[in-house]
Amino acid sequence: MSEVLSGAEFKKELLAGKPKFGLFLNSHSPTVAEQLAHSGYDWLLVDSQHGPMGYETLSAMLAAIASGGAKSMVRVSGYQDRAGIQQSLDTGADGILVPYINTADEARQAISCMLYPTAGTRSVYFPQRSMNKKGLLGYAGASNDNVIVALQVETADCIRNIDEIAAVPGLDMLFLGQNDLCMSMGLYEKYKFPDMYFSPELAEATDKLRAAAKKNNVILGLFLFGTSRVGEFLEKGFSLISLGNDLHHMLTQATAYVKDCEAVSKEKGSAWTRRDTALM
Repeated sequence: MSEVLSGAEFKKELLAGKPKFGLFLNSHSPTVAEQLAHSGYDWLLVDSQHGPMGYETLSAMLAAIASGGAKSMVRVSGYQDRAGIQQSLDTGADGILVPYINTADEARQAISCMLYPTAGTRSVYFPQRSMNKKGLLGYAGASNDNVIVALQVETADCIRNIDEIAAVPGLDMLFLGQNDLCMSMGLYEKYKFPDMYFSPELAEATDKLRAAAKKNNVILGLFLFGTSRVGEFLEKGFSLISLGNDLHHMLTQATAYVKDCEAVSKEKGSAWTRRDTALM
């Protein structure tokens, strides 16, 4: 079993450029979360922004991730989601990803909810899962150093304001969401899929993000589907990288098996044609 790093140690390694790979979880399944926590990934993120999990399921998923030793994060609905941030941290999340940040003021509001006073406005309560191992003083006293504070960069306004956002105190990570950023910048209208991801406009926005992160000693994170561009973004300084989500993993592996069966059945004279799949 690999050594379980503290949040502060995890962030220190990321800042030093040591890659940490993981997945988003959208299946609202503690069983799937637990299996993936034992799959070798460094971290798993429960996506409550786009997934159907409520707080009880979220609690079970975070416990399942902890059983495998992976770091856990939760994507909440937005900077105004104080309840989601509080519940996620109290039930054991190691970090929070806040989507759709557009301004430095929104960044400050989000970060305030994640940190205990006097750095922030997070409420203290005991007992609960986050405090079970080290108690009130052991957990709360070190929480502001250990919690992974991440904001998602996915709008044109965020890029316009990125220098101010990156300088907000308490921020650990800026996480690039290329899909929504391309949509926000109008690149889906300008380019045919997937050309927008290789466009000069997106490259310019990404370079602006990279410069702001470097200036403020902030970690860079990124969502990708699969591994084809991992090397490219490692070279650009992105150290926390998602390789998709649990549902995408399930679909791609199932599709690979189906294609294999289609090929071998044809080869053996018992031709079988697969049904249409979500991946076509």
